Amino acid sequence: MDDRTYTADAAPGGTVTVAGWVHEIRDLGGIAFVILRDTTGRIQVKFEKEEMDDDLVETGLGLSRESVVSVTGDVEEEPRAPTGVEITPESVEVLSAADTELPLDPTGKVDAELPTRLDNRTLDLRREAGQAIFSIRGEILRAVREAFREANATEINTSKIVATGTEGGTELFPITYFGREAFMNQSPQLFKQLAAGSNLERVFETGPIFRAEEHNTPRHLNEATSIDFEGAFCDDDDAMEICESIVVAAYEGVAENCADELEALGIDEEFTVPERPFPRLSYEETIERINALGVLDDQLVWGDDLPTEGETALGADVGRHYFITDWPAEVKPFYIMDHDDDEALSTGFDLMHPRMELVSGGQREHRYEKLIEGLEAQGLDPEAFEYYTRAFRYGMPPHAGWAIGGERLIMTMLELDNIREAVLFPRDRQRLSP
Repeated sequence: MDDRTYTADAAPGGTVTVAGWVHEIRDLGGIAFVILRDTTGRIQVKFEKEEMDDDLVETGLGLSRESVVSVTGDVEEEPRAPTGVEITPESVEVLSAADTELPLDPTGKVDAELPTRLDNRTLDLRREAGQAIFSIRGEILRAVREAFREANATEINTSKIVATGTEGGTELFPITYFGREAFMNQSPQLFKQLAAGSNLERVFETGPIFRAEEHNTPRHLNEATSIDFEGAFCDDDDAMEICESIVVAAYEGVAENCADELEALGIDEEFTVPERPFPRLSYEETIERINALGVLDDQLVWGDDLPTEGETALGADVGRHYFITDWPAEVKPFYIMDHDDDEALSTGFDLMHPRMELVSGGQREHRYEKLIEGLEAQGLDPEAFEYYTRAFRYGMPPHAGWAIGGERLIMTMLELDNIREAVLFPRDRQRLSP
């Protein structure tokens, strides 16, 4: 529609054509109003029944909510209108009529359960809060890409169909690939290491990952977005500094460019950009602090996973983003490098938000013999990873990196209760459509 004017640009004194969805209809007797909504906002369309053509009035008052219409008319100033202006229509064209019975209320005045909203996602995202989440998501992706480029990283795209899993285990989705078994990739980890070992040196990727894990919680997905970095000639300290810069850049982008969206979500007043540097706690310090908080029935000992209730209590105690460093080597993947002066400690780190883990990273093992030893120690067949290990025989630089769970970043930033709120069409154990 070449002659279309967005509602936010409709100014008094002109004749415009606006197009969008019927948000609300108010019939006050001799006068009626249709509130029209497009991506920029809403505008009031006034129908004076005694002074307008009967067919025009009938069309306007016969509209159903969420029908898509085009309205042409004069724009006049009206302080009592929601946006200070209104349109007196010359014509109303119904482009697509909506059913009169809607599965949910796009105005947000009547709440709907999350499964109903996800089943009707297109309708659900006409809500102001839903639009705000995905406008912010887009800004986060823009901001992190820009920050990566400022860090001299090249954007790459890696294969999502692989011959073997990144980390082995049961969290793999098998597929049939021309008569052979293949898998949906759990992570771009091995590919991004190979790219960092080329002359690209620093690389990043934002793309889907697939985990066939059994968890069905408000913080788990089976298809998620991973924001990855890998840098040659970087150690774990370098990687953590870059990680901080990316997270802060995401918050800064939202703070600078998404004021209306934050207001729509009701978090504009408490939204703050994290301060750098983030605190760093060793794994040993972490379990000592959790034990001291007294929230667990049994005391944690060296090598234990951190239970959710322990992470939650420590997060509340720290009160901001923080790193957990120097994890036991035995609990980290085969590609994580151990400290040279203490092989019981790895260079692995996690970035935590007070609510949950956001990032897993570390320095990678770049020495071929040590890499093979690591594979064997974790019960993996080095021959299955030959496509990956081969490059380590041809001069692999020291390198480090990490991956942020994109939806977890959004969920924690926007204080969402369920990670599915941050995904257009989420995939979990029960949901395969839409």
